[in-house]
Amino acid sequence: MSWNVVFPLLIVGVPGAPPSPLAHTYSIVARDPRTGEMGVAVQSHYFSVGPIVPWAESGVGAVATQSLVLVDYGPNGLALMRQGMTAQQALDSLLRADAHNQGRQVAMVDAKGNVAAWTGPKCIPDAGHLSGEQFSVQANLMSNPTIWPAMKAAFERAEGDLAERMMQALEAAEKAGGDIRGKQSAAILIVRAEPTGKPWVDRIFDLRVEDSEEPLKELRRLIRLRRAYTLEDQGDTYIAENKPAEALKAYEEAAKLAPEIIELQFWAAVSMYTNDRKPEALKLFRQVFAKERHWADLVPRLSKVGLFPDDPKQVEEVVRLRPRSRMDRPTR
Repeated sequence: MSWNVVFPLLIVGVPGAPPSPLAHTYSIVARDPRTGEMGVAVQSHYFSVGPIVPWAESGVGAVATQSLVLVDYGPNGLALMRQGMTAQQALDSLLRADAHNQGRQVAMVDAKGNVAAWTGPKCIPDAGHLSGEQFSVQANLMSNPTIWPAMKAAFERAEGDLAERMMQALEAAEKAGGDIRGKQSAAILIVRAEPTGKPWVDRIFDLRVEDSEEPLKELRRLIRLRRAYTLEDQGDTYIAENKPAEALKAYEEAAKLAPEIIELQFWAAVSMYTNDRKPEALKLFRQVFAKERHWADLVPRLSKVGLFPDDPKQVEEVVRLRPRSRMDRPTR
């Protein structure tokens, strides 16, 4: 089924053209020269922009397709780059095949950092794009023509990893005036430089804000949580590899990054307890149980599968830190 017939909010933007999703927006496509990571970040006054605009594949490239969207530019652009075309060759090929390209806005970057971008003359103003070293920023239906220059300047001066730099570009767009209609949804998709053969592993960030009064603030929050859970996953891997010191560090960093996520603190406490840091672990267990007492119920279960000492005294030492409830009954 074509994407062009499944979205409820459709318009005919060019005479004789098939209906297209109305995804007017600002976005950035980029490759990090240091790590080789590639991705797309986007914000729009459009419900659930994430499934439409951003496309990326590890070892291949990234594509943003927007304005009077032909979503095909995303998967087809990746397919052409996978076959060996540069970003410019892929974009040129798709534009030639699209009889209604005047309403499209598309940007691509390939795995070597080559960039290509197109803003059709029928894109609703203010609209335009600018390219830099291994990145492109683009926008349409903006409140003023300073949006994409502000994005370019912000990305070029930003520090940090690719996600942070792209977020600063989006925030600069909003600060400069943003979409003339306002804001609604946002997304970020970043993939590794080299494919592992497992696409779900290759996606470093794949986050969407479907509908929000402050989509960029929410996207920032989700990025922070993604970083925290990635650290927790690293801790789990270290445990499996019998590297308790590295696991402990990863768990602690995760808990610091997202202190509101009680589960991260719980697993940090488990790791501390099982790696000879009991006083600190007991203190953290007490804090966790004070906030969400049901986590204490998990400790005996962990002991049964080798994730906590299979010792009733040690299990009791932790479980008894749970605050008593009026529902608790004394044991005999």
